Amino acid sequence: MGSVDPCETWGRPPWEVDLIPKRHPLPRHVDVAVIGGGFTGLAVAAWLRRCAPDKIVAVFERCRLGCGGSGRTGGITLAETANGDLPGLGDVLEGFKTTLDDLEVDCNSVWNGVYEIAHGRKNPNSALQWKDSGPLGVVREVSGGSIDPGRLLGGLARAAERLGALVLEETPVEEIHFEQPIRLEMEENEVLARHLVLATNACALELSGLDGTAQPMLTMAIATEPLTDPDLQAIGLGENKPFYTVDLPYLWGRTLRNNSAIFGCGLVYVKNWRELDRLDVRSGEPARLLASLEDRVRGLHPVLRHVKITHRWGGPILFPNDGRLFFHAHPLSPNAIVLGGYTGQGVALSVHLGRWAAEGLLGQKDLPEWNATPARS
Repeated sequence: MGSVDPCETWGRPPWEVDLIPKRHPLPRHVDVAVIGGGFTGLAVAAWLRRCAPDKIVAVFERCRLGCGGSGRTGGITLAETANGDLPGLGDVLEGFKTTLDDLEVDCNSVWNGVYEIAHGRKNPNSALQWKDSGPLGVVREVSGGSIDPGRLLGGLARAAERLGALVLEETPVEEIHFEQPIRLEMEENEVLARHLVLATNACALELSGLDGTAQPMLTMAIATEPLTDPDLQAIGLGENKPFYTVDLPYLWGRTLRNNSAIFGCGLVYVKNWRELDRLDVRSGEPARLLASLEDRVRGLHPVLRHVKITHRWGGPILFPNDGRLFFHAHPLSPNAIVLGGYTGQGVALSVHLGRWAAEGLLGQKDLPEWNATPARS
């Protein structure tokens, strides 16, 4: 798989992970190996150790915490999947909140709702009045809010370490042999695991068994300089509610605690997930999309016409071919679970389902019936 650090080529978001995991020697045997140190993988590890402190649990992250999709998300929390509610899914936001409380994770969460916005006839009652291929305004408000992605990653990693899990950065898994126990190859070493969780999302699709079942992409975002309170009020973001369009052209965004505003849209398509590592937001299609996004943001409202852009970045995202997120046993082993493909709505879902996966490994809860192992196309 190879160790790649995309922090420079994918740009840097306006937050950082507030934790550097402790260094540990590579374990020889583990009860549960978790591949992927994002929201999902860290939630699985922390909850496993909370429920079963006798289990040896290790998280293997190929780069550093925050370099992947979890550290590059906009941090908007939503109540459902991209396909809406699913049988047995439960209350995602309540599950997310409860899990964070139980793990003592503080990620600057705000629960004040999310605007759904749309293009069309001008609505004088809309909280925001923008111009974007015609009038753009609020059509309704849904449950949700926002978090600080860096603090969420750091908080989950801190909880996992405090509870006794190993969080190993810059430890890429090169190959998996689905034997019993499962054998993980890492350069010149190997680790044997009774159970495995693959939470690599848009990367390492061969390992997760998702190659050919989903489309990896890079999505783009920018952050502005801090705006004044009157300016935020003028553009309709004074209540600090995140937003996303329910039609095209797509646009999402939110404000930060320092009054900066984030806006995101645009997708860079790749044929193979490995091409993601070769993308650079400073050139080619990513740079073109970022420039287009900047122009679009400046045209939304007069207040934004000359705003300074302080951060430009991209993040990997995975779109399942059939639209359903992945949460199932690996096609080559009933002792391995695959999670991912949240289609941009994974902040709350990843933690909620990470807890579910941990409970599934411990025999406390069945995996969902709504997502069987996918057939490769």
